[in-house]
Amino acid sequence: MAANLSPEPEPTPLGPGSLTWRYFGDTRILLMGPCAAVLQNMLPALGQGVLDHSVFFAETFARLRRSAGPILNTVYGGPDAAATGRTVRDYHRDIKGTMPDGGRYHALDPETYYWAHATFLDTMIRGTETFIRPLDEDEKRRIYAESKTWFRMYGVSDRAMPDDWETFQAYWKRMLEEEIVPHKTARYGVGYVTKGLPAPPRVPAPVWRAVSPPLNAVARFLTVGGMPPRVREVLGLPWSRADERRYRRFAAAVRRLNAVWPVLPEAVRYLPQARTAFARARRDRG
Repeated sequence: MAANLSPEPEPTPLGPGSLTWRYFGDTRILLMGPCAAVLQNMLPALGQGVLDHSVFFAETFARLRRSAGPILNTVYGGPDAAATGRTVRDYHRDIKGTMPDGGRYHALDPETYYWAHATFLDTMIRGTETFIRPLDEDEKRRIYAESKTWFRMYGVSDRAMPDDWETFQAYWKRMLEEEIVPHKTARYGVGYVTKGLPAPPRVPAPVWRAVSPPLNAVARFLTVGGMPPRVREVLGLPWSRADERRYRRFAAAVRRLNAVWPVLPEAVRYLPQARTAFARARRDRG
């Protein structure tokens, strides 16, 4: 009998009832800084792929902006989410090469690709608990189940994906303790913590010298504060007890905004991809 070669059906996209919809596009998650991107580049294979194939060093912030939209649309794209996910996957087909030790890497290796996804999940959960509200274990299990649907939008093998929230926590602990390294791309991504932000094009040097000190202080505070302690340790990022106290006070102040947050304009509260999805859902409800 001939084998059944019909393609697998597309996964059902996440929708307005999901906790991921509620939190991933919340602008308060941006206060986590570039945590996900830095964590991604700490996996040797992923960091090497960025080093060999990306314009990351020449156009760091432009690259981050270009990457963010398609990732958000794998969550908020509705009927187009799976197509967007496959497009994101296909960006990575030719990202492959040789590691310094002679081993081979490929961006679509399931373990490598899943790590990138896991960093977004971790940033969303920690960002929600830090700046929005605590999540109970049932909510975390629910978000993790949603993250499995989200990952399947990419059309990449899910063999590296943990079965449940409890297994994911063990996976995450192992990755932080045993797998991440201070890769050159990760160190570059947090270099402004000690060296300062690069001057934007077309900003006169005297103006930048005047405005950059407070901007650098804020960037350092959010970047280092948003990192897990193990990541700070591996990257050698300075963070004192006084820094931690200030960060906790800042986070508590942001959480107090919950009292007025719902009445602020949606354009303040959510990223554009989320707002588009919310508008589509309202139209669909009639």
